[in-house]
Parts: sequence; structure tokens; C-alpha cells
Amino acid sequence: MSAPKPISGSTIDSFLSALASKAPTPGGGAVAAITGATAAATASMVVEYSLGKKKLASHEKTNTNARDFLRRARAMYLALGDEDAIGYARLNTLWKLDKDDPVRIMEWDAAVEGAIAPPRAMVALGVDLMRLLDTLCAATNRMLKSDLGIAAVLCDAATRSAAFNVRINLPMMPEDARRPIAEELNGQLAQVASLCAQIEKRCS
Repeated sequence: MSAPKPISGSTIDSFLSALASKAPTPGGGAVAAITGATAAATASMVVEYSLGKKKLASHEKTNTNARDFLRRARAMYLALGDEDAIGYARLNTLWKLDKDDPVRIMEWDAAVEGAIAPPRAMVALGVDLMRLLDTLCAATNRMLKSDLGIAAVLCDAATRSAAFNVRINLPMMPEDARRPIAEELNGQLAQVASLCAQIEKRCS
């Protein structure tokens, strides 16, 4: 099994061409990752235009911390997108084996968990990012409110997209293991949706 090409090594055109092709990767996980990273980058632009402003001097520390978080978030999304592709590739390889194959039996549970972990982490990151975006509504340059609203919408889309990749693999887990994950996911999505609506209203 060859490792999928890292997302960060792709140009926009090459990524879209690969995504549009009949190939297993990049797929939905990469789309969620790119969307989340774009949300973080958009928010970073808003923060950069807010740092050093006299009228926002009381928010300087908030914005400085936000800049650091957003840089990490952007890198984390891309790394998780790569992990998602690796997890999918491993599970897909086992899926093609006979159900009684000893390799499939031995590695299956770990492979399912490996396919679910990256998108779960993206959802959790989306919650943290959306919380930050909410605080930035009062701390950043009002001339860039539309960009902050766009970052929120993209964060919501990235989080919901990652959730699809969690849910599609949950049925392959034992019921007692998947129930708490599903409940956690529902709560996270509700929180992100609520914050996104609030941010959109504040930025409109």
C-alpha cells in the first residue's frame, strides 16, 4: 500500500484535478481538511489586519494568541487530512480481503478506529476554531467582518464534512463503542451550528 500524496504538496489545480478523478484519494476527508485550513487562513487574515491597531489595543493579546492558534490549526487540518487518507487506504485494503482472512481479522478493529480518528479530530478542532471565531467578532477590524463570517461558514462546512467521514464508518464498530462517539458528535455539531449562526448574525 503506497502512501497517499500529502495535501500540502499539491497545487490548487493539481488537488482539484486529483479530487475530480476516479481515484480513492483525495476524497471527502481531504476536502474537509482543506476547507478547515481555509477557514483558519481566512481568520488569520482578519487577525493580521487587527494587530497593532490603536482602536483594538485592548484586544492585542487576544489577537496575538489567536494568530498563533490559527497557524497551528491550519497545519493540523492538513496533517489530519493526510492521516485520513492513510486511514482510508488501510481500511480499503482490508475491505478487499475475504472476511475470514487472518490479516483482516487481526487488523480490522484497529483499521476502523484509524479511519475514524482523523475526522473525529477535525470535528473537535472545528469546535475550538468556531469558539475562537466567536471571540474575534469583538476583537478584530470591523472592516473585515464579512471575511470573519466567511471563516465561520467554512469552519461549519469543514466540521460537518468531517462528521460524514465519522458516521459512515461508525456502523463497523461495536455498538457499545459507537454510541458515545455518535452522541459526542451530535453535541459538537450542534455547538458549531449555533456558534456559526451567532457569528453570521454579528458579522452581517
